[in-house]
Amino acid sequence: MAPSEPVTRQQLLDFLQKLEIETKTHDHEAVFTVAESHKIKENLPGGHTKNLFLKDKKGNIGLVVCLNDTEVDLKSFHKKTDFGRVSFGNADLLWELLGVKPGSVTPFALINDKDHQKVRLFLDANMMEQDLLNYHPLENTATTAITKVDLLKFFSATGHEPTIVKLEKED
Repeated sequence: MAPSEPVTRQQLLDFLQKLEIETKTHDHEAVFTVAESHKIKENLPGGHTKNLFLKDKKGNIGLVVCLNDTEVDLKSFHKKTDFGRVSFGNADLLWELLGVKPGSVTPFALINDKDHQKVRLFLDANMMEQDLLNYHPLENTATTAITKVDLLKFFSATGHEPTIVKLEKED
């Protein structure tokens, strides 16, 4: 069952403005992978990111957000968190819970997690060292820059308490 009406890009930006969160959004051609986004991101300051929509064998759902060059070891993810062994969530589940399609996954999609806490949020510790971060504003034809302080304010307003964890693959 899909969300009746997921929040639109403009509704998201209006919500951020209501929270007195300053952002800057840059429109660009649609990008679906980190590799495709390199050309667009070279002109945008701040940390560039990727998002992994995961589920464990018990049905728990997680959103992992990290810098785009982070090598996340999914096989050991359960050792660093209280999550079970994970695999990628499918497109239908992504749409049902976060109201976005593959290629547009973003932590801003937590605004669509109406059940608050249905989706657990995991932020990479290295990413959170960046002052400015970039994410899709619910669609992959734009990138929105936000400070890490304001990002945390957004999560609080949506009822999502992030777990900050060092995700970089260890040798």
